[in-house]
Amino acid sequence: MLAFDTSGPHCAAALLLSDRLILREEQMATGQAERLIPLLEEVLAEGGIDWSDLKALAVGTGPGNFTGVRIAVAAARGMSLGLGIPAVGVTRLEALAHGLPRPLVVVEDARRDQVYVQLFLPAGPGPAHLADRVVPACAATGSAAGPKALPPAMPLIEAVARIGAVRAGTPQPRPAPFYLRGADAAPPSDPPPVILP
Repeated sequence: MLAFDTSGPHCAAALLLSDRLILREEQMATGQAERLIPLLEEVLAEGGIDWSDLKALAVGTGPGNFTGVRIAVAAARGMSLGLGIPAVGVTRLEALAHGLPRPLVVVEDARRDQVYVQLFLPAGPGPAHLADRVVPACAATGSAAGPKALPPAMPLIEAVARIGAVRAGTPQPRPAPFYLRGADAAPPSDPPPVILP
């Protein structure tokens, strides 16, 4: 299982082998599109395997940086098609909750004085949503969960790989960006040009 994520100011990859786990994460505000494939090739080389040896892919689908999310999701979908292997999407919120006790609330900074929130119960996750402010009534984790926040059980990219490995055995929808807020960019309000005959 090869997993990767570019939904934040980083480029991260994990290779989950039967006997070991290889993790790489590089902090970067920009340049993920140029760095992702070389980083994946380095991880594969360290694991001593080739692209053709992969059984599945896992990709972080956000929420996060719009461009970063699209870079990773597009790469996963293209590689899945080219290699003929499944690709599994994993949200940042479920990766942060992975390995922690339930009930649990994940509260992540969404900027603009808002947070992404998702409740994880023993029976399964609730819907993710945007909120203005949250005071968790149970254990919490995430960048905006407050001073008593639980630390993640493992690095985010490791959680993406482990969740992906479990899901890869069953049919999954194609990975898609997980957005909880609309795009910042808006189409131009200028009238379209007149096309002359």
